[in-house]
Amino acid sequence: MSGLLASIKRNCKVYFKDKAMFFSSLITPIILLVLYVFFLAKVFKDNFNKSLEGVVCSDKLINGMVAGQLCSSLLAVCCITVAFCSNMLMVQDKVTGVRADLAITPAKRSVHALGYYISTLVTTIIVCGVAACCSLIYIACSGWYLSVGDVFLLLSDVVLLSMFGTALSSVINFFLSSQGQMSAVGTAVSAGYGFICGAYMPISFFGKALQNIVGFLPGTYGTSLIRNHAMQGVLAKMQNQGIPTEIIAEIRDSLDCNLYFFDNQVSTSTMYMILC
Repeated sequence: MSGLLASIKRNCKVYFKDKAMFFSSLITPIILLVLYVFFLAKVFKDNFNKSLEGVVCSDKLINGMVAGQLCSSLLAVCCITVAFCSNMLMVQDKVTGVRADLAITPAKRSVHALGYYISTLVTTIIVCGVAACCSLIYIACSGWYLSVGDVFLLLSDVVLLSMFGTALSSVINFFLSSQGQMSAVGTAVSAGYGFICGAYMPISFFGKALQNIVGFLPGTYGTSLIRNHAMQGVLAKMQNQGIPTEIIAEIRDSLDCNLYFFDNQVSTSTMYMILC
């Protein structure tokens, strides 16, 4: 146990001491937040206005929906990309020869592996936790309709998706052995994961075949869970104000709050089981 704690402490200290690695983890949430707020917010708002054409809906509700979609997309991507950046320490130790030095210590290889996993998870949750707090502040400024339960579930989704991102990055990074491979994988994940999981563009916009393919990926359900809990309050408020249920159902489908696997709707409990 002491060996595991020492490994976790060492990895976390090295991660936060390495400014390049730390800022590369932070840059993804910052860039995405700027892109979403200044470039995509208007697009999302126009889409919502078209969906609600002919229906009286306040600007605060529209802004609340836009904020919920923006922030859920941001968090869904960050939980994976930050985990990959944080877990690059495992590859860096292999490149610099630190792994060989650790191998001669009395601690088992499984202890070092678990140490990498837990330390990566800790650093990922810290960075994503900061991103989640910024997201909640943005939602509060735009239109707050979240309950305490929604916030708790949203944060628990972030932790769960961070665990998945850490496990995924551990499996992939295990096979990397050079700085070039690290850069290539980091670039590919940062550029491609947001599209695959439905964060940049809802899966409902994809073709039928592609929708069925991404239905096999656990991260897809993580994005849907975060989006459900980020927008549950504003959608419930719309229903209370008399907006037809059919329109709300269409919005939920278009935003991937409702996911379908080969035309069968996936329940929230099933999403949790798949992600776990």
